[in-house]
Amino acid sequence: MSNSKVFVNRTLNLKRIKYIGLDMDHTLIRYNTENFERLSHTKICEKLVTRKGYPEAVRKLQFDLDFALRGLVVDRKKGNLLKLNRYTAIRNSFHGLKPLDFKAHQKVYKSIYIDLSKSDYLAIDTSFSYSLAHAYSQLVEMKDADPLLKMPDYGQMADDVLDALDEAHRDGSLKDEVRKNLGDYIIKDEALVHAIEKFKKHGKKIFILTNSDFHYSKLLLDYAINPFLKEHTSWVDLFEMVITFAQKPKFFYDDLKFLKVDPATGTMSNMDEKLTRGVYQSGNARKFTEDLGLNGDDILYIGDHIYGDILRLKKDCNWRTAMIIEELEHELKNNKLNEPIIAEIDTLMKTKEPLEDELTILMTKKIEKDSAVDEKRIDSLQDQITAIDTQISQLIRKQQAAYNPNWGQLMRAGNEESYFAYQMERYACVYMSKISDLFTLSPRTYFRAPRRPLSHEI
Repeated sequence: MSNSKVFVNRTLNLKRIKYIGLDMDHTLIRYNTENFERLSHTKICEKLVTRKGYPEAVRKLQFDLDFALRGLVVDRKKGNLLKLNRYTAIRNSFHGLKPLDFKAHQKVYKSIYIDLSKSDYLAIDTSFSYSLAHAYSQLVEMKDADPLLKMPDYGQMADDVLDALDEAHRDGSLKDEVRKNLGDYIIKDEALVHAIEKFKKHGKKIFILTNSDFHYSKLLLDYAINPFLKEHTSWVDLFEMVITFAQKPKFFYDDLKFLKVDPATGTMSNMDEKLTRGVYQSGNARKFTEDLGLNGDDILYIGDHIYGDILRLKKDCNWRTAMIIEELEHELKNNKLNEPIIAEIDTLMKTKEPLEDELTILMTKKIEKDSAVDEKRIDSLQDQITAIDTQISQLIRKQQAAYNPNWGQLMRAGNEESYFAYQMERYACVYMSKISDLFTLSPRTYFRAPRRPLSHEI
């Protein structure tokens, strides 16, 4: 699979998959991220002023897509944004719009590992990571700069930002804006539609499972799917089922009732019989698999949300999982560009290691007073190591700047995996930057997981 853009955590044989489920927003339907995140940021700020009584100046805050990254964590008590490694140790931290320097960071956090189950911490891993994290950090900055503004404490501000975003979803103010300007927010992909039709020829049943309501789903599917269909008259014929307002992750573990939706009118009716082709609202995974006579591993579900689409699904059902990570495309491109810098860092490390080994031997002898040691040699080694460390630090800064200027790589925190990468690796069978990366392959593709060497095997 060397030429594939689908990356494998656990072996997956597509030939054995009977049903392929698709999340809609940011998976089947791609958004223009910058435009959508800016809109979301605007709505958050508007609602903080009009509904929560924040200063009028909040309405004027400008959005910067490059400020944040997906997978960051808010420290609600201290007003900080944190980037964690796979062990939940903090590897990068911001207070407001400024990074905490090493001394400030050590004073606040020492070397603690973060317990994400505590209410002090809020993981930002939704599609709205950028707007949410930036708005929160801007409020922290504003509060610190002017105590007379009488803004709430850091924890309350985190809750308020989340509430404002949830309300923008619930009251339709976000989606109404998208509805009015579909071309600004939605990316059409003709090749993807043809590729889905190709998968159907191979006997694959494709279904949609989305938290969006029926009317919004219909709007996007009419716009992005219908114009490109060759072998079907509408998306209703293309998809085996479309389940709207699914309330994921509840869909995977709760026992919510299915409602039948008339796709022509949007009217809903109660439904107790077995599921068949059609459009539905709500429901649950247990009835879905039982009614269709499926085992969990007959189903591959593709989504973009680490918690709502992937983690809870993997814990509560045994469906196979695929994750969409839009930022991966940018990360892969920068990995390629950074290869010369990484090679230079490796060369410097190889130069440094024998110097460190020699210094260790000399310092051990000095402390144990076994024999006289060459003090000048110790000084020389320390100087050489310091000089190499300075060069390595400069190269690392240069390397990280090619990714996100504040947080570096999405998938790494220093040399280790980021916490986001760790979760993705643990719960997603395969991952990719966009859904077409999978659908342009053969429906009979066999994805083999690479053998992962343990530390003692390298």
